[in-house]
Amino acid sequence: MTTSFWLSLGLFFAILAASSSVLALYLRQVLDPNGKTWLDPVFAPLERWTYRFCGIDPRKEEDWKGYLASLLVFNAVGLLLTYLVLRIQQWLPLNAKGFGPVSPDLAFDTAVSFATNTNFQNYAGESTLSYFSQMVGLAVHNFTSAATGIAIAAAFLRALVRKGAKTIGSFWVDLVRTTYYLLLPLAFGMAIVLVSQGVPQNFSPYARAQLLEPVAIAGTDGHERRVETQEIVQGPIASQEAIKQLGTNGGGYTNANSAHPFENPTPLSNLLEILAELLIPGALAVYLGLAVGRRAHGWAVWGVMALLLFGGILLCWRAEAAGNPLLVAQGLSPFEGNREGKEARFGILDSVLFAVSTTATSCGAVNSLHDSYMPLGGLVPLFNMELGEVAFGGVGSGLYGMLVFVVLGVFLFGLMIGRTPEYLGKKIGASEVKMAALSILVLTLSILGMSAWAIASSWGLAGIANAGPHGLSEVLYAFSSTTGNNGSAFAGLSGNTPWYNTTLGIAMLAGRYLMLVPVLGLAGLLAAQKTVAASQAAFPVSGVLFIVLLLATVFLVGALNFFPVLALGPVLEHFLLHAGQTF
Repeated sequence: MTTSFWLSLGLFFAILAASSSVLALYLRQVLDPNGKTWLDPVFAPLERWTYRFCGIDPRKEEDWKGYLASLLVFNAVGLLLTYLVLRIQQWLPLNAKGFGPVSPDLAFDTAVSFATNTNFQNYAGESTLSYFSQMVGLAVHNFTSAATGIAIAAAFLRALVRKGAKTIGSFWVDLVRTTYYLLLPLAFGMAIVLVSQGVPQNFSPYARAQLLEPVAIAGTDGHERRVETQEIVQGPIASQEAIKQLGTNGGGYTNANSAHPFENPTPLSNLLEILAELLIPGALAVYLGLAVGRRAHGWAVWGVMALLLFGGILLCWRAEAAGNPLLVAQGLSPFEGNREGKEARFGILDSVLFAVSTTATSCGAVNSLHDSYMPLGGLVPLFNMELGEVAFGGVGSGLYGMLVFVVLGVFLFGLMIGRTPEYLGKKIGASEVKMAALSILVLTLSILGMSAWAIASSWGLAGIANAGPHGLSEVLYAFSSTTGNNGSAFAGLSGNTPWYNTTLGIAMLAGRYLMLVPVLGLAGLLAAQKTVAASQAAFPVSGVLFIVLLLATVFLVGALNFFPVLALGPVLEHFLLHAGQTF
């Protein structure tokens, strides 16, 4: 770890902290239904027209059940429309390659994936989807699914502030304002920057280039054929890349995702894409402090998220920089590190930054192949998702996921040291703890239950490319990614089969919507309470003690749930690798 390494990390977190602080001030206006922003002259008329067109009364608020019902109806309609677009894309415009319909099971998996902000892809975008499907079928979801997550976080924060209230806001207002005032302008600006870096944005047909040397590939009939030209993907890539990162969606326009030079061409674009996926989640943590009137609390939560991210980066970088011990024993310099599956233009540090950030959030975009990481290097992205992606988490989902841990931590440690289980003046009793615990159990049961089903079934074993603990990691990663609504893939797993497409789709639905029921239920319970005056016996919500205990809660809950299976997967593979056995 050189001086430049520490300076690079220090600058990275300094930029993230500064951008989080600035955007949090803007979020205070956006997430206030009556807030005024500097973009009002542009979007206020569109906002009013949207309410009139959809028959929405922006002054009418909903209780947590009504908020949940509106959310589910909106997402269900979007899911069905996306499924329809994928099934009939051959008849729709902007299909330069003449792609046919997507198979029913893959269309289901993809529609669920984008509706839930997972963006898990069992297909290669450039050889499967038309421009219309990419933009209207998928990119629209990149906005609405991200806005849905932010809306839930906004509703939860209102519940913390309100006293004896029955309502937590209007889902429709939160959705519209987040989309118009936050996501659209940010995505537009980032798309322009990406175009300046060389990312294509057009509707041109795929280009065809002459190869310098013909190559022979095996055909489906078993005979080899000579290929002398190569098709080069084009299309509206920059616009989708921008919202893919900002909305922590992660679904790549191309199969190689952000490792493709058209999605991520330069070191600057790589840095911007990493910061983009952390920008809104980081700002929401700071906004927490502004919303509840305790800035120190918001920064304490931000600090816990940053420490989790920082620790993951250090562990993953150490594992990758040390390289493969078997290759080192054969004479490879240990200073080379593990470069398999990584773009030479990014190297180890930028690849690790991307891998850890994309799984600490729920983004799922990749600029390297996680399946090629060393066992402990691959453990970090896997563990990030199993913690619920709370460092910094997805847009909105990271904050309300962390607040669930805050509620549990306040209750557990408050009782242990004789402090009142109280959070921001709200009593944390049996009902609140049950809701918080239930949301975490949904995550655990889906990941472990679905993984066990696949490992014990012929259809699950048939898709595994590697034997032993690495094969277990491949399956575990797939269901951790889908349940956690991350979307990244460990690779090595053939997931485009009817069984995997269906079960992974179910895991995505469970991870998104079954978790939302207790989260919004908890918000309803907190909103209904009357705030009590803070007492000296109340548990502190800022400072070093709070940060340490919140970190302990996150690790205890996450580690105890998943340590056994991680010990059988990447941890066991690490020790076997050093004993000379590979998979």
